[in-house]
Amino acid sequence: MRRALQFALVLLLAVPLAWADTIVLKSGRRITATNVEEEGDRVYYETSAGRLSFPKSQVDRIERGGYSDFGAARSTEPPVEAPRIDPGEGFDEILQATLNGGSINRGYLARLEEEARGGQSKAVQRVAMGYHAAAQFLLRRGDSGRALEDYRRGLIFAPEHLGLLVSIAQVHLTRTEYSEALPYLERAGRLEPDNADVAKLIGWAYYGQNKIELAVKEWKRAYQLRADYDVALALEKAQRDAEEESAYKEGESRHFVLRYNGQAAAPDLARDLLRTLEGHFSDLESELRFTPPESIGVVLYTDQAYFDITTAPAWTGAVNDGRIRVPVQGLSSVTPQLSRTLRHELTHSFLRQKTHERCPTWLHEGLAQWMEGKRGDPELAAWLVSSAANQGMPSLSLMEGSWLNLPGPVARAFYSSSLLVVEYLVQRHGMGDIERLLNRMATEPSAEAALQGVFRMDYEELEAGTVEYLRRTYLR
Repeated sequence: MRRALQFALVLLLAVPLAWADTIVLKSGRRITATNVEEEGDRVYYETSAGRLSFPKSQVDRIERGGYSDFGAARSTEPPVEAPRIDPGEGFDEILQATLNGGSINRGYLARLEEEARGGQSKAVQRVAMGYHAAAQFLLRRGDSGRALEDYRRGLIFAPEHLGLLVSIAQVHLTRTEYSEALPYLERAGRLEPDNADVAKLIGWAYYGQNKIELAVKEWKRAYQLRADYDVALALEKAQRDAEEESAYKEGESRHFVLRYNGQAAAPDLARDLLRTLEGHFSDLESELRFTPPESIGVVLYTDQAYFDITTAPAWTGAVNDGRIRVPVQGLSSVTPQLSRTLRHELTHSFLRQKTHERCPTWLHEGLAQWMEGKRGDPELAAWLVSSAANQGMPSLSLMEGSWLNLPGPVARAFYSSSLLVVEYLVQRHGMGDIERLLNRMATEPSAEAALQGVFRMDYEELEAGTVEYLRRTYLR
């Protein structure tokens, strides 16, 4: 095994990996792409679907020099892009007055409130724009909780302001709080029944709640109202799921919504699987001090359907792209291996919701392996220590994005590295500090910033600390 992993690291260094840039949108979405160029008032980038672009007004920043894994979409990306919100005429003036010296001028907002209490439409519009400006400032700082408070404050004075309703829904959606987003979108839909952006976001909310048929209905309506390539892609994927699952049987428990192919799983297996998942849910809830607010979708496939629908590489045993997708053909009960797989994938669901989809892949996969019961051993430790001394261990910054399109040997090297890094963090600092790190991930601008905030170390120091821990623990 050690020889195989050493070969994998050599392969990693030889594989033509593409270095790319990350476009960070003001909505919080991060898009890793190649050939990112700024032309006029737009930012252009290359994807497998061709050359696409965004208005510069939607872009917060461009991070140069990230890792691109053969064009694979990150599994944590939302199904559609959040639309740009037009706060209204005169916003620039309100923005400058609200943001004074790099902070929010609460005194100015209080004066806007006082003016709005008279009920004049212009005053109401101004206070709505003021709180929109404050919330956007907080979102750029990563503080979505306080941004929600400001949006809600603005709604007190302007309860029918479409921009505020859509904005607050978008924040909930990016935080994977789909049920929280729907009431605001429904109010927005009553104000403007034919608004394509509202229909687009309602589809996102339904998709996040595993209500695939309703998501398809809303995205069809959104596309009819306005042709949108982003919606077309999401609609195609959702329709593929809906068509495959049209004849599936269903099951449900307190925290899970299950759909399963009757040729792959019998009702007894489905019930046993739900019981197993509920047991793992309780354990993870205690370990991570978190209860996911949304039900978790689970789909059981035949082997062929699993690869057809997910297009996952052959080395995967399951996929979690918001729903846990597992091939179970030939099984009559939950085996120990299937139980470990379910616990692994369920950990991903917890991490997605706890960090508002901002957990890097190395921590996702390292913790998922740790939670399923995997641990390091002398052979793995010797491999990583030797790699660090010779070629250098795979860097954590390299392992932040999706691994789905990596060659199998490279993926295995990444999994082994991430497990050993997480083992070092757990053994040195404990699960309590890991839980603090996950909380910090939800608010910091980057994973490395969260690491520095909790453990006072950057990626390079964490890599070095891991190697030293392995040398002391396994290689005496």
